[in-house]
Amino acid sequence: MLVTTVTRNSETFSADAALALFELPFLELIYKAQTVHRAHHLANAVQLSTLLSIKTGACSEDCAYCPQSRHHDTGLEPERLAELEAVVGAAKAAREQGAQRFCMGAAWRSPTERQLDHVIEMVEAVKALGMETCVTLGMLKPGQAQRLREAGLDYYNHNLDTSPEFYGNIITTRTYQDRLDTLEAVREAGIKVCCGGIVGLGESRRERAGLIAQLANLDPYPESVPINNLVRVAGTPLEDVPPVDEFEFVRTIAVARIAMPKAVLRLSAGRTEMSDTMQALCFMAGANSIFYGDALLTTANPQQERDKALMQRLGLHVMDGDGGATTCAVENESAGAPQRDALPA
Repeated sequence: MLVTTVTRNSETFSADAALALFELPFLELIYKAQTVHRAHHLANAVQLSTLLSIKTGACSEDCAYCPQSRHHDTGLEPERLAELEAVVGAAKAAREQGAQRFCMGAAWRSPTERQLDHVIEMVEAVKALGMETCVTLGMLKPGQAQRLREAGLDYYNHNLDTSPEFYGNIITTRTYQDRLDTLEAVREAGIKVCCGGIVGLGESRRERAGLIAQLANLDPYPESVPINNLVRVAGTPLEDVPPVDEFEFVRTIAVARIAMPKAVLRLSAGRTEMSDTMQALCFMAGANSIFYGDALLTTANPQQERDKALMQRLGLHVMDGDGGATTCAVENESAGAPQRDALPA
């Protein structure tokens, strides 16, 4: 059963409806997803984000997938909150490489007011560079979302991770409702929501359908939806979980696109284990954003040169701030500007 103690869309998208889409023939599902995608987005535009860990490790939560949890022996060395100068330097480097959004992640259960003071300085400094800002800091206390909004924060990331039914298998130190409450506070403060989940935790297809239904029924559904492919880290309880089938992951992207037509769908963690062909299928299924850079919090991310080469091979170009497309920052200058796809009237 879906959690109902949070505002929903008037037209609900059921887990059964999501499951029915999962069970379509693969090519039919991809066709449907691409049709929906083209009705709401430029077909070949991709949004680029960079993610920086501003405080690493020693997290009190027991998320079974996370190497930053102090409950797991992964050999990760904790790091204190980053200095403002280092964060601004990383943001400048990301901007020079073509990233439009700079995301900052801190391994906290919930920030203190003093910790939030430092993060607010970072948000203001990155905004001053002309970049979109996003933070993920854990649960927010009353008034903290408003403080972040006043600092100019564009997006707050707080993932649901999985369906309500499977959630207890993954984390016990924070309830599903805790996550929904933080999302509600973010919405009420006027900050855009970045919220998605993880595929490959050991969940069933129905439970994947349940996650997508839960996301789609938030009112409104998230503007930004990261879909992570589990990175199996030695020392975590999920280190030996079998990888999800590649076509099943692509199906998840496609169902998410159909369920949330206007959202930006981001290929997030786990791209190092994806072939170029698999990533191309994900773009065909409706993914239109990637984390761009050499590191993703504490796990590897495809190197920028590989991303540049793939975008060139696929004819993809960079989405502008309004959701349109600009000439790809990674395009070979001699190739000329790509044609802009027009949105349907």
